[in-house]
Amino acid sequence: MDEAERKMAFLFSVRSRGVTDRRVLQAMEAIDRGAFVRGTFATRAYDDTPLPISCGQTISQPSVVGLMTQALDVQPRHKVLEVGTGSGYQAAILSQLARRVYTIDRHRRLVAAAQEVFDALGLSNITAIVGDGSRGLEAQAPFDRILVTAAAEDPPGPLLAQLAVGGIMVLPVGQSDQVQQLIKVTRTDRGYEYEDLRPVRFVPLVEGLGQD
Repeated sequence: MDEAERKMAFLFSVRSRGVTDRRVLQAMEAIDRGAFVRGTFATRAYDDTPLPISCGQTISQPSVVGLMTQALDVQPRHKVLEVGTGSGYQAAILSQLARRVYTIDRHRRLVAAAQEVFDALGLSNITAIVGDGSRGLEAQAPFDRILVTAAAEDPPGPLLAQLAVGGIMVLPVGQSDQVQQLIKVTRTDRGYEYEDLRPVRFVPLVEGLGQD
């Protein structure tokens, strides 16, 4: 199978798992996952599976990336915060849909590697920051959308506070790495509304900065 056929099969796989939003599919077609998968696993870049990256983290399963992005309902004027840059793949997808994307990760090495790919792809509307994502990014708040790619026991208070009224946050919650639920939080004039989306498995959300 050549690269074009692999990419077609990749998009078909994502669609067959429930990613039906046209703009999300266009973003996933425009952003080559292969640019974010290096070394041993590069040949599996178009498989619908999570893959290991450095710092003990993973690049998420493409269909899960698509479903989370779809649930987030990003619009062209939105300012988005992503907590957990990882490989940078999810932020790159978001960059195709939003006006501005801020992505934060506790691992300096991951942020530097992701920034290299953003630069190579000409993605100039992403700001990548080394920091404690559980605290959000107060200097740029409020955000129209927040996406968290690591699991906490509950939605972190600082992130809820930094969500604009009318805004949406999508994140995995769970007390272990075995049982997690992807949830959608919508902030209204009266408070927060919660909706369960699907079971998932993500690395844990860890406070503080990494050592690398």
